[in-house]
Amino acid sequence: MSAHCQLTGAKPGFGNQISHSHRRTSRRFDPNVQRKRYWLPSEGRYVRLRLSAKGIRTVDSIGVEAAVARIRARGGKV
Repeated sequence: MSAHCQLTGAKPGFGNQISHSHRRTSRRFDPNVQRKRYWLPSEGRYVRLRLSAKGIRTVDSIGVEAAVARIRARGGKV
């Protein structure tokens, strides 16, 4: 699965790796994506989410119920 966040939609960025001799080769900047398990009280079950570090902080501030609602509004499956 590609490295993207279910909540924030963060995806890899692309750029160049520049060596000491200044040769450029393409590279990929992946977001810091973690798999995290949260208890969803409304459904009485755990959900596993693939979140970036920023997405984990967002869940901590808005709550897991609101975060799951945002993911579903974007068309994501939980």
